[in-house]
Amino acid sequence: MARFGFFPIIFFLFLTVFVNGQEQKYYGDIDVSYFKGNIAKHNYDILHLITGHPEGLIISWNRKTDGSEDWHSLYNYPDYGVTFTYQNLKNEYLGENFGLYAHYNFYFLNRNLMWRIGQGLAYTTHPYDKEENYRNIAFGTQILSSTMMMLQYKKERIAGRWGGQAGLSLIHYSNANVKAPNTSVNSITVSVGLNYQLDAEPLERNLERMSNRLAERVRFNFVFRSGINESDIIDSGQYAFYVFSAYADKRINKKSAFQLGTDVFYSNFLKELIRYRSIAFPEDGLTGSEDYKRVGLFAGHELFINKLSVVTQFGYYVYYPYDFEGRTYLRAGLKRYFGDRIFGAITLKAHGAKAEAVELGIGIRI
Repeated sequence: MARFGFFPIIFFLFLTVFVNGQEQKYYGDIDVSYFKGNIAKHNYDILHLITGHPEGLIISWNRKTDGSEDWHSLYNYPDYGVTFTYQNLKNEYLGENFGLYAHYNFYFLNRNLMWRIGQGLAYTTHPYDKEENYRNIAFGTQILSSTMMMLQYKKERIAGRWGGQAGLSLIHYSNANVKAPNTSVNSITVSVGLNYQLDAEPLERNLERMSNRLAERVRFNFVFRSGINESDIIDSGQYAFYVFSAYADKRINKKSAFQLGTDVFYSNFLKELIRYRSIAFPEDGLTGSEDYKRVGLFAGHELFINKLSVVTQFGYYVYYPYDFEGRTYLRAGLKRYFGDRIFGAITLKAHGAKAEAVELGIGIRI
């Protein structure tokens, strides 16, 4: 189950990227970058996994937007596309990773500065194994969730259709506690590469700037989220969780809405963790019958990009019978609207830098 639990995520992301523009032909390009850098020391437990300078390749296909839809000009005509990555982590326990992402490119400084954000899946050749690779505490599964970011100076058509780019890249790998262990890895690298325009002539855009104004009443949202996860205790078992959320949002313009609401969490891995600790650590004073449910209040923001939106929320547990990672929590992720009311969501719930779960959700906005 753990090895395949992330496939709905990549399907969701690629559906989001490619449904955006299938009715019109967009110009595009291909870029290839070589990168090399370091694994960040975000956790002292992974020091034995940092033995070299990871390097690899980033290969991307990009489609350009032309201003035919409002969101193109609102975001300064971004690109969207697909990225493939190869990375040698330069460590005998970590091995090599292969990644596939859906991405957006956003442009600044007269379109010379590009920021790419991508989300997808990665395959690792050396996951944790309690007998053959027990030192790899970073990757508890062979299929990982991965986030990629790039900040590059990009110049197109320097010589014919050829251009170049250089900058910084960050690649994050984690299974979001679907299965322990999961300390994760973050690679911070320098990248340099080439780009090639697939069309002989530059794209002529509709440069009319669209208004960001939008008047909309307060709307109410109801969301059901679920998935599987495991505590940090290896082989303690994977359990389903269920989250029921209700919140109000107020959209202040075409880009942004603010949110206020509540979550009710049914996290079955906590039930098992409470039972385990009551037996293994009697000095904690647990009886094993403590309630595993939690209730939180949250405030959030939603950034709309066509039918896609980026959600960030900050929450506080008002019902918190068992102490697990503190009373505050974060949620960040993506929503994809299907019509005016129904949406799907993929979010990461975390306590600070420590992930608790990837949540797959469906909801209605009325």
